[in-house]
Amino acid sequence: MAIHLVEKYSESFISADEYKNIQSDVSAAHSLLCNRNGAGSDFLGWVTLPEDYDKEEFARIKVAAEKIKKTSSVFIVVGIGGSYLGARAVIEFLKSPLYNSLPKDTPDIYFAGNCISAVSMAEIAQLCRDRDVCINVISKSGTTTEPAVAFRVLRGMLEEKYGVEGARERIFVTTDKAKGTLKSFSDDAGYETFVVPDDVGGRFSVLTAVGLLPIAVAGIDIDALMKGAADAKLTYISDDIEKNDAYKYAAMRNILYRKGKTTEILVGYEPYAMMLNEWWKQLYGESEGKDQKGIFPASVIFSTDLHSLGQYIQDGTRNLFETVISVEDNHETFDIPNDPANIDGLNFLSGTDLNLVKKTAMQATLLAHVDGGVPNILIELADRSAYSLGYLIYFFELACAISGYILGVNPFNQPGVEEYKKNMFALLGKPGYEKLAEELKGRIN
Repeated sequence: MAIHLVEKYSESFISADEYKNIQSDVSAAHSLLCNRNGAGSDFLGWVTLPEDYDKEEFARIKVAAEKIKKTSSVFIVVGIGGSYLGARAVIEFLKSPLYNSLPKDTPDIYFAGNCISAVSMAEIAQLCRDRDVCINVISKSGTTTEPAVAFRVLRGMLEEKYGVEGARERIFVTTDKAKGTLKSFSDDAGYETFVVPDDVGGRFSVLTAVGLLPIAVAGIDIDALMKGAADAKLTYISDDIEKNDAYKYAAMRNILYRKGKTTEILVGYEPYAMMLNEWWKQLYGESEGKDQKGIFPASVIFSTDLHSLGQYIQDGTRNLFETVISVEDNHETFDIPNDPANIDGLNFLSGTDLNLVKKTAMQATLLAHVDGGVPNILIELADRSAYSLGYLIYFFELACAISGYILGVNPFNQPGVEEYKKNMFALLGKPGYEKLAEELKGRIN
């Protein structure tokens, strides 16, 4: 298996009886998921996705990726939330957060439409100047403000640069299969389209065309990514938490939550894990944070953040626990050189691989934080490969669904995210929101 769940850093916080007591809740959640009769059951397409996906579309994704590689030096992914976080997480995890700066035979990849920023939009436009560009706009409806504005700007740039006909060959759209503003517009314009499945929510969509096209453009083996997820699906089939690490992780989170551990910090020990942390935060925050319930998802990259947040984690409010991801094989080594003058006093490390130093720092931190009253869940990932990452993605998605059902919420809706949108539309003067606008302006003024 690509994943090993290590319990020894949490065993002093969770008793054997607590595991036994929560087993019935886990089994009930398992039944809701497998029988598709729980809340949000219309959005369970991700469960079977690693095996049951559209093979024809998968092949078209590969063809489109090759076309983009051959015709562009810049590829811009337009989307927000689950429409970009998964792809960016995979690209940075498997390639590098410095992907755009490193030598490669694939295009630079930038992400737009994920914020409201004149500065960011101007910078993206500047990056496209005098370079060949393709874009992939990802939106179920096409009317979400941030990506819609970015698409409007970038589409205009491409049409000005290549003409309407030329731009058509450089715009790829991932949207609803049959309906919606963006789907209709794309069909009329003649853009190649890919599908955001009706039964897969955005935060679970990284293994659909939403994530796979950008990932393939980066030169990543999407077959291996899907194979890892498919093997994880076959592994995590038992409802017995002693036989299913994904379910055990869900159980551990809920046991700790019931004890007042209301914040979970996902810990990575490599800079390339930062965007994976961001993807994970959306997955768990949007799935569990409702009905005045939920574990607050936070994240750090150690050892960097030990020099900023380490003090709080060690000695602050004891309402948190950590989940640590350790990549066992990075496929890279780097020995510390010897300094004849030993200016820094570190010659005792001369010739030592930095991977060993990092592993030692992780072990030292695990022990220190446990001694400080912070439970730690350790997830060992076999290596930094597309297969292992696909495995980890499915592990987290499955655990999230089970954990949400244990918590007693619908893990697949997100009613709260609509509130700010209504207010924003009203204040910006969108037709139909006049009454709300009047009320909000009165509150502001």
